[in-house]
Amino acid sequence: MGDWTEGEVLGLDFETTGVDRFSDVPVSYALVSVVDGVAVRSWSGLIDPGREIPLEATAVHGITSERARAEGMPLDVAIALVSDAVVSAGRRGVPVVGMKIDYDLTILDVLADRYWGRGLSAQGWSGPVLDAGVLDRHFDIERHGRRTLSDLCAHYGVELEGAHDAWADAVAAVRVLFALVARYDALRQADVAELHQDQIEWHRQWMANCEAWRLGQGMSPTDPRDFQWPIAPVALSHAA
Repeated sequence: MGDWTEGEVLGLDFETTGVDRFSDVPVSYALVSVVDGVAVRSWSGLIDPGREIPLEATAVHGITSERARAEGMPLDVAIALVSDAVVSAGRRGVPVVGMKIDYDLTILDVLADRYWGRGLSAQGWSGPVLDAGVLDRHFDIERHGRRTLSDLCAHYGVELEGAHDAWADAVAAVRVLFALVARYDALRQADVAELHQDQIEWHRQWMANCEAWRLGQGMSPTDPRDFQWPIAPVALSHAA
């Protein structure tokens, strides 16, 4: 079995108008192609979301409505660009990498379907995906504390050049992935296609544990779509 870390991976990140992956939209994107651990090409830019960017979102990523309108590419063009890159990566067997990347991929899927009538799956994409957050939870399950991208960077000694900047976050997620590889040989030796399937189950198990805790605290149930990884459907089928 070949060492997948010597091949290509594609880092992906969006900054958005909010935290609802079914209704919010990107205001910036970044794609970073990494080969043998070295970034060889990157694409990034602002996106005009076609709506006002809430002030609370601007406070996180620093992108104002005025700047996005003046400097950003149209949203439909950006979605076509990013979805083409992701689908192309899938055809080559290149893993898409990110942190909590089910958020970004679900946004991309929803908007690709909205604008072009074909989400990622309808375009033939089915992965593979490597999520730094899912992998960290699995391989270091006993560690307590928060596990945001900033937390993982601090834990694994990865420089985060500017949190909540799409390019910086995409690069940091890839660096965290390779820090995990350096620490856990089983991750390096894994078959990427099998690892993709494993993460589906690892995420589902983690969500089930979170749900049990929430219900035990008398909190409301989690949206059942949150159990789906790496893309959450807008509507769940009865079989899901």
